[in-house]
Amino acid sequence: MIVLRARRAIVDGTERPAAVLVDGERIAAVLPYDAPVAAREIVLADDEVLLPGLVDAHVHVNEPGRTEWEGFASATRAAAAGGITTIVDMPLNSLPPTVDAAALEIKRKAADGQCTVDVAFWGGAVPGNLGELRALHEAGVAGFKCFLIDSGVPEFPPLLDPEPAMREIAAFGGLLIAHAEDGELVTTATGERYADFVASRPPASEGAAIDRLLTAARATGARVHVVHLSAAAALPALAAARADGVAVTVETCPHYLSLTAEEVPDGDTRFKCCPPVREAGNRDALWQGLADGVIDMVVSDHSPCTPELKQGDFGQAWGGIASLQLALPVVWTEARRRGHDLADVARWMAEQPAALAGLADKGHIAAGQDADLTVFAPDATLTVGEVLHRHPTTPYAGRELAGVVRGTWLRGAPIAGPRGRLLERTR
Repeated sequence: MIVLRARRAIVDGTERPAAVLVDGERIAAVLPYDAPVAAREIVLADDEVLLPGLVDAHVHVNEPGRTEWEGFASATRAAAAGGITTIVDMPLNSLPPTVDAAALEIKRKAADGQCTVDVAFWGGAVPGNLGELRALHEAGVAGFKCFLIDSGVPEFPPLLDPEPAMREIAAFGGLLIAHAEDGELVTTATGERYADFVASRPPASEGAAIDRLLTAARATGARVHVVHLSAAAALPALAAARADGVAVTVETCPHYLSLTAEEVPDGDTRFKCCPPVREAGNRDALWQGLADGVIDMVVSDHSPCTPELKQGDFGQAWGGIASLQLALPVVWTEARRRGHDLADVARWMAEQPAALAGLADKGHIAAGQDADLTVFAPDATLTVGEVLHRHPTTPYAGRELAGVVRGTWLRGAPIAGPRGRLLERTR
């Protein structure tokens, strides 16, 4: 057995001293800091905080089929370096997309033996695969991703009417997660001006799609989740739906919480994502949504591509930001400035994503949980240089951030090589 003693640990939603007793792959007990224990001791430095291993529920790994964009080996190494011990892989951008049980098995075989952290999987909901959803659910996917707008890849078409899929998913207690933009309100951006790109995907496009999703949720009783919320204008409708009993959860991303449209240089497509990074006032309102609990969690939406696909103007370049390794310090830098603490960050980036993905053994420092732990120095500084993603393209290059990950433990041992497991939903 091993005991990790930390003057600062996030336990039961608060920061306090603790001794975390690890027996094999599990946390056996969380004890007072000075509790005598017959175990090998590891004592954290006074400037370190013990966090639960983070869970990133929105990662595009792209393998197989587009492994030149990102693969399981490189993505999971980057996750571990960033204090993330579990990722949940999105069903699109890989070939084949994960829209039936056979495709899930192909993806699992591609991932097997390569993963430095644990990996779970989302299935996909697309036109024509209604009959495949239950089998995917029974195979252990966390839920079903759909797009209410063109996805950017032809093999994963949009689900313009999500209600039939939601009725099927509700029948077996599943979860639908949705990229919510309305294509009728989106125009094609061209040119180098970032302001033109933002204007091409207005907040109203998110609001209209979210309204459509909430209407279908009321009609079907399905659980729904809004991915990568960018437009704070949609928050009142989401809060009202939740107050009415609609089972809706919401995520946002580090880039929406840290970047602003005003600072994006014209022509710098490293900042392009869909929906877009918006103005500073919108960013402030998203932070208020987190504080109010309307936004439940923060996930990376790590969506890389080859450097060639990031070239061109804002109409041509791939829309996705690579940030998996940097998500924790990016969020902490801004959260600390706004008066939030590490207990908030652990809730947003470990507890809530684990709950969303149905991973009952993840997201907490508590007896019985997997011993997934992150040693974080919140007052240290990091200048973004080398990253372990397959490609180094990121809008955070050269930025100075608060917080350094000094160690990551997966199921009871410091991470040192590919021993990640392929997970199924556990609740």
